Amino acid sequence: MRKFKLQIQVSIDGYMAAPDGQPGGIDIPFTDDMYAAMDEINDSVDCIVLGRNIADGFITAWAARPQDEPDGITDFINDTAKVVISNTLTSSSWENTVVAGGDIVATVNELKSRPGGDLIAYGGGTLVASLLAHDLVDDLYLFVNPVAYGGGMPVFGPLDVKLRYRLAGAQPFESGITALHYQPLR
Repeated sequence: MRKFKLQIQVSIDGYMAAPDGQPGGIDIPFTDDMYAAMDEINDSVDCIVLGRNIADGFITAWAARPQDEPDGITDFINDTAKVVISNTLTSSSWENTVVAGGDIVATVNELKSRPGGDLIAYGGGTLVASLLAHDLVDDLYLFVNPVAYGGGMPVFGPLDVKLRYRLAGAQPFESGITALHYQPLR
Protein backbone atom coordinates (compact mmCIF):
# COMPACT_ATOMS: atom_id res chain seq x y z
CA MET A 1 0.00 0.00 0.00
CA ARG A 2 1.20 3.50 -0.81
CA LYS A 3 2.33 5.77 2.01
CA PHE A 4 0.80 9.20 2.53
CA LYS A 5 3.42 11.84 3.35
CA LEU A 6 2.72 15.32 4.66
CA GLN A 7 5.35 18.07 4.49
CA ILE A 8 4.58 21.38 6.20
CA GLN A 9 6.45 24.60 6.87
CA VAL A 10 5.74 25.47 10.51
CA SER A 11 6.79 28.10 13.04
CA ILE A 12 8.52 27.01 16.25
CA ASP A 13 5.26 27.67 18.09
CA GLY A 14 3.27 25.28 15.88
CA TYR A 15 1.60 27.49 13.29
CA MET A 16 1.65 26.88 9.54
CA ALA A 17 0.45 30.43 8.89
CA ALA A 18 0.71 33.69 10.79
CA PRO A 19 -2.39 35.52 12.05
CA ASP A 20 -2.39 37.54 8.79
CA GLY A 21 -2.45 34.30 6.76
CA GLN A 22 1.20 34.41 5.65
CA PRO A 23 2.77 30.93 5.57
CA GLY A 24 5.33 30.19 8.28
CA GLY A 25 8.89 31.16 7.40
CA ILE A 26 8.04 32.31 3.89
CA ASP A 27 10.87 34.83 4.09
CA ILE A 28 13.55 32.24 4.91
CA PRO A 29 15.24 31.17 1.66
CA PHE A 30 15.66 27.48 0.99
CA THR A 31 19.23 26.22 0.94
CA ASP A 32 20.82 23.47 -1.15
CA ASP A 33 20.71 21.04 1.78
CA MET A 34 16.94 21.63 2.09
CA TYR A 35 16.41 20.94 -1.59
CA ALA A 36 18.40 17.72 -1.23
CA ALA A 37 16.21 16.65 1.71
CA MET A 38 13.03 17.46 -0.23
CA ASP A 39 14.33 15.43 -3.18
CA GLU A 40 14.81 12.48 -0.83
CA ILE A 41 11.30 12.85 0.60
CA ASN A 42 9.80 13.15 -2.90
CA ASP A 43 11.87 10.32 -4.41
CA SER A 44 9.12 7.70 -3.94
CA VAL A 45 6.21 10.09 -4.64
CA ASP A 46 4.15 9.97 -7.82
CA CYS A 47 1.04 11.91 -6.70
CA ILE A 48 0.54 15.26 -4.97
CA VAL A 49 -2.68 15.70 -2.98
CA LEU A 50 -4.07 19.19 -2.46
CA GLY A 51 -7.11 20.71 -0.84
CA ARG A 52 -9.36 22.98 -2.88
CA ASN A 53 -8.33 26.16 -1.07
CA ILE A 54 -4.60 25.77 -1.73
CA ALA A 55 -4.79 24.15 -5.18
CA ASP A 56 -5.37 27.26 -7.27
CA GLY A 57 -2.47 29.26 -5.87
CA PHE A 58 -0.16 26.25 -5.58
CA ILE A 59 -0.67 24.85 -9.09
CA THR A 60 -0.69 28.28 -10.76
CA ALA A 61 2.44 29.48 -8.92
CA TRP A 62 4.49 26.39 -9.72
CA ALA A 63 3.34 26.34 -13.36
CA ALA A 64 4.59 29.94 -13.74
CA ARG A 65 8.10 29.10 -12.51
CA PRO A 66 10.80 28.42 -15.10
CA GLN A 67 11.34 24.76 -15.86
CA ASP A 68 14.76 23.16 -15.39
CA GLU A 69 15.66 25.18 -12.30
CA PRO A 70 18.77 23.78 -10.59
CA ASP A 71 16.81 22.64 -7.53
CA GLY A 72 14.63 20.26 -9.63
CA ILE A 73 11.58 20.82 -7.42
CA THR A 74 9.74 22.87 -10.07
CA ASP A 75 9.93 20.07 -12.62
CA PHE A 76 8.89 17.53 -9.99
CA ILE A 77 5.82 19.50 -8.91
CA ASN A 78 4.72 20.38 -12.43
CA ASP A 79 5.27 16.88 -13.84
CA THR A 80 3.74 14.91 -10.97
CA ALA A 81 0.07 13.92 -11.09
CA LYS A 82 -2.14 15.90 -8.72
CA VAL A 83 -5.41 15.10 -6.96
CA VAL A 84 -7.48 17.95 -5.57
CA ILE A 85 -9.78 16.85 -2.77
CA SER A 86 -12.93 18.94 -3.01
CA ASN A 87 -16.66 18.60 -2.51
CA THR A 88 -17.33 21.77 -4.53
CA LEU A 89 -15.30 21.11 -7.70
CA THR A 90 -16.36 18.40 -10.13
CA SER A 91 -13.54 18.71 -12.65
CA SER A 92 -10.13 20.34 -13.04
CA SER A 93 -8.89 22.83 -15.60
CA TRP A 94 -5.34 22.35 -14.31
CA GLU A 95 -2.95 20.22 -16.32
CA ASN A 96 -2.17 16.76 -14.92
CA THR A 97 -4.82 17.17 -12.18
CA VAL A 98 -8.03 15.34 -11.26
CA VAL A 99 -10.64 16.08 -8.60
CA ALA A 100 -11.75 13.61 -5.95
CA GLY A 101 -14.61 14.32 -3.59
CA GLY A 102 -16.65 12.69 -0.89
CA ASP A 103 -15.59 11.53 2.54
CA ILE A 104 -11.91 12.35 3.07
CA VAL A 105 -11.15 9.07 4.85
CA ALA A 106 -12.67 6.99 2.04
CA THR A 107 -11.03 9.18 -0.63
CA VAL A 108 -7.53 9.00 0.87
CA ASN A 109 -7.78 5.28 1.62
CA GLU A 110 -8.87 4.66 -1.97
CA LEU A 111 -5.90 6.70 -3.26
CA LYS A 112 -3.55 4.78 -0.94
CA SER A 113 -4.87 1.44 -2.19
CA ARG A 114 -4.08 2.20 -5.83
CA PRO A 115 -0.86 0.88 -7.33
CA GLY A 116 2.01 3.32 -7.67
CA GLY A 117 4.38 5.43 -5.66
CA ASP A 118 3.68 7.35 -2.50
CA LEU A 119 1.35 10.34 -2.06
CA ILE A 120 2.33 13.70 -0.59
CA ALA A 121 0.54 16.84 0.56
CA TYR A 122 2.40 20.09 1.22
CA GLY A 123 -0.13 22.03 3.22
CA GLY A 124 -3.50 23.67 3.11
CA GLY A 125 -5.04 24.28 6.51
CA THR A 126 -8.34 22.45 6.08
CA LEU A 127 -6.77 19.46 4.33
CA VAL A 128 -3.91 19.19 6.84
CA ALA A 129 -6.27 19.35 9.82
CA SER A 130 -8.49 16.64 8.30
CA LEU A 131 -5.60 14.36 7.35
CA LEU A 132 -4.11 14.57 10.83
CA ALA A 133 -7.41 14.34 12.73
CA HIS A 134 -8.32 11.16 10.82
CA ASP A 135 -4.81 9.68 11.25
CA LEU A 136 -4.31 9.32 7.49
CA VAL A 137 -0.66 10.44 7.40
CA ASP A 138 2.08 7.81 7.43
CA ASP A 139 5.08 10.17 7.39
CA LEU A 140 4.86 13.69 8.84
CA TYR A 141 7.65 16.12 7.92
CA LEU A 142 7.59 19.35 9.89
CA PHE A 143 10.03 21.91 8.49
CA VAL A 144 10.34 24.02 11.64
CA ASN A 145 11.21 27.64 10.88
CA PRO A 146 13.01 29.72 13.54
CA VAL A 147 10.12 32.19 13.85
CA ALA A 148 7.27 32.46 16.37
CA TYR A 149 3.87 34.00 15.65
CA GLY A 150 2.00 33.63 18.92
CA GLY A 151 -1.13 32.76 16.95
CA GLY A 152 -2.37 31.92 13.49
CA MET A 153 -3.33 28.69 11.75
CA PRO A 154 -2.20 25.72 13.86
CA VAL A 155 -0.87 22.54 12.28
CA PHE A 156 -3.20 20.41 14.42
CA GLY A 157 -6.85 21.38 14.73
CA PRO A 158 -9.26 19.92 17.27
CA LEU A 159 -8.74 16.19 17.82
CA ASP A 160 -11.19 13.59 19.12
CA VAL A 161 -8.34 11.35 20.30
CA LYS A 162 -4.73 11.82 21.29
CA LEU A 163 -2.38 11.01 18.42
CA ARG A 164 1.04 9.60 19.23
CA TYR A 165 4.11 9.79 17.01
CA ARG A 166 7.67 8.54 17.09
CA LEU A 167 10.59 10.64 15.88
CA ALA A 168 11.99 8.94 12.79
CA GLY A 169 14.60 11.60 12.02
CA ALA A 170 15.74 15.18 12.49
CA GLN A 171 17.88 17.30 10.19
CA PRO A 172 19.02 20.88 10.71
CA PHE A 173 19.66 23.00 7.62
CA GLU A 174 22.01 25.91 6.88
CA SER A 175 18.98 28.24 6.76
CA GLY A 176 18.18 27.64 10.44
CA ILE A 177 15.16 25.50 9.55
CA THR A 178 15.07 21.98 11.03
CA ALA A 179 13.16 19.09 9.47
CA LEU A 180 11.50 16.74 11.95
CA HIS A 181 10.23 13.44 10.55
CA TYR A 182 7.52 11.73 12.58
CA GLN A 183 5.61 8.49 12.06
CA PRO A 184 2.36 7.67 13.85
CA LEU A 185 2.30 5.01 16.54
CA ARG A 186 -0.72 2.91 15.56
